[in-house]
Amino acid sequence: MSHSDEILDVVDARDCVLGQATRRDIHVRGLCHRAVHLFLFNPGGDLFVQKRSATKDTFPLCYDSSASGHVDQSESYDACVVREVQEELGLKIQFQLLRKHFQLSACAETGWEFVWVYSIQGGYVPLVNPAEIDAGAFWPPFDVTRLLSDHPDRCAPSFMRIFCEFQQRKLLP
Repeated sequence: MSHSDEILDVVDARDCVLGQATRRDIHVRGLCHRAVHLFLFNPGGDLFVQKRSATKDTFPLCYDSSASGHVDQSESYDACVVREVQEELGLKIQFQLLRKHFQLSACAETGWEFVWVYSIQGGYVPLVNPAEIDAGAFWPPFDVTRLLSDHPDRCAPSFMRIFCEFQQRKLLP
């Protein structure tokens, strides 16, 4: 099954499941659904920023959160973030080590996704999955801020929104 044929939960304005649809149908029709984003910080407080694969159906080759992805049908946000970190970054991380910060409501900026945002800090060395990620590196937060300001067209909109929210809430290490 291709990514576009994945079955995801469709949710209402309160993030309650209404039914299911394919990823393709959800994106074409602008239906609300669920996703997670994780920020991976090294011990010095630099953020691992990924450059999305050229094969992504949305925002190919754009900069994005360290790891992110859709919540599968009947999957919890918490289980999804652990799965996405392993799939994209090759890291097996126990959920208890993650910090769960805040949820963004579905809107055009998030691609109609309700997004739970998590983070972890430590000496983790990502092994990027080339099917998901073109490249990735640790960036000082100042450089991320400059990227978002100077080149917003090279960044996934949800990443911009989440990073700004992280700054406003004073959550950066």
